[in-house]
Amino acid sequence: MSLATRLQQRWYSDLPPLWWTLPLEALYRSVSSARARKASPVRIGVPVIVVGNITAGGTGKTPLTLAIVDELRARGMKPGVVSRGYGGSQVEPALLPEGATARQYGDEPALMRQAGALVAVGRDRPAAARLLVEHGCDVVVADDGLQHLRLARDVEICVIDGARRFGNGRLLPAGPLREPVTRLATVDFVVCNGGTPWAHEIPMSLTGNEAQSLVDSSRHLLLEYFRGRVVHAVAGIGNPGRFFQGLRKRGIEVIEHPFPDHHDFIPGDIVFGDGHPVLMTTKDGMKCRAFATPEVFVVPVTAHCPGSFYDRLVGLISPEGKGD
Repeated sequence: MSLATRLQQRWYSDLPPLWWTLPLEALYRSVSSARARKASPVRIGVPVIVVGNITAGGTGKTPLTLAIVDELRARGMKPGVVSRGYGGSQVEPALLPEGATARQYGDEPALMRQAGALVAVGRDRPAAARLLVEHGCDVVVADDGLQHLRLARDVEICVIDGARRFGNGRLLPAGPLREPVTRLATVDFVVCNGGTPWAHEIPMSLTGNEAQSLVDSSRHLLLEYFRGRVVHAVAGIGNPGRFFQGLRKRGIEVIEHPFPDHHDFIPGDIVFGDGHPVLMTTKDGMKCRAFATPEVFVVPVTAHCPGSFYDRLVGLISPEGKGD
């Protein structure tokens, strides 16, 4: 059992934290507080919407970011997405070209660019965001930027996993939290992905009804096609169990293959030699296209939130709201 698996078992159960994580938690708390005090936020001249979370691992930030981009476009705006580009080799701020690869720019930025969003990456997020403004963007959406305080923001959105929520409530590495739960009192929206939203939380659901071949993007199959069949389900995301459970709810018999978030896939990770189809997340598929076989499919998902959420969000970045 890997260390990451052992830690997560402690985070999301009644088991006490591993003893050695407690002094590290105190150190993490001290360093995080010092960083927050020293932060000097930089404004870039257009409204900035930050989408992030306070827990380690995936909560659905990227699908929500894309949904926000689509909604802003539908309302006549020109949004762009800024990301650190985690997992990619790109260091200097850069706009992603068409056909951007996960290896150079990171899996999530490459996925968002493939989905049609204008995306910039860079360890210097304000500099990357300025590239978007120079390219004509009138609002910037920061993907996974809640703890990156150098980029000034007008709206903060925290996405939480409605099933796992905050685990044992402790900070890393004794628990899953990047910041204390009290941080939620300072954000503009708490979006609850799945589960039962608490009071004042915005409900969000992820839906995906079909699988798309990685080899032939024109080949689409309804997930109903796989009902009653055995498939290999591959997921290198923050919470692979969510992907596996979603397939099982469709009546699909799943052989689970979980990997760490942002895993760098190799052919052996998705080739099993038994003839069963392989279903994987779209983010993971970004890194497997070059060596996928015809029976490897990705399952795209779309985030859905109430229309009133988007109305309030746009209100906050309008001239009479919190925007510049």
